[in-house]
Amino acid sequence: MKTLGHGRRRPSGAAAVPTNDREKQAQTPRPTRGAATTMHRIRRVRQQQGLTIHSVARKLKTNVDVLRQQEEETVDLRLSDLYRWQQALDVPVADLLVERNEPLSAPVLKRAQLLKIMKTAVALQEQCEKAQTRRMAETLIQQLVEIMPELEGVAPWHSVGKRRSLDDYGRIMYEPVPAWITEIALTG
Repeated sequence: MKTLGHGRRRPSGAAAVPTNDREKQAQTPRPTRGAATTMHRIRRVRQQQGLTIHSVARKLKTNVDVLRQQEEETVDLRLSDLYRWQQALDVPVADLLVERNEPLSAPVLKRAQLLKIMKTAVALQEQCEKAQTRRMAETLIQQLVEIMPELEGVAPWHSVGKRRSLDDYGRIMYEPVPAWITEIALTG
């Protein structure tokens, strides 16, 4: 147990919950003051890597809304958040920072291009009905892995949204549409 002040205690394994405005501000990304200054290019790098915001949220075990805020290029991120993004995107930290409209480094661009090709090859392999075309896709996949071993195990492009098993319910089951929206749709 840790003492929180005024005799309150928190179990030692429990996460600290912000109790005042100063603690809440420390956990919220801050936009820069004055003119909108571009601080980073996280969204651009993520998109070039072919990653969705949802896949990064799963990797970082973080809420999508928090990541969307952090992706805003005018947000002044903490170093710890920047390093988490760096690990999730598997790029050098320097490539996440803005450098006067210079393009991303050649290795990062090459990786992003190869990742897109690999996703396409895996999708072709999975969806192909002809054995000859499937073998060509398998050969392409092997060659890409030879060039860049970390591409092994890359998933294909999603055809539409996240794939569900037959036992999964859609999001609407857990988050029904509010009545006022339904009324607008029916009357409008």
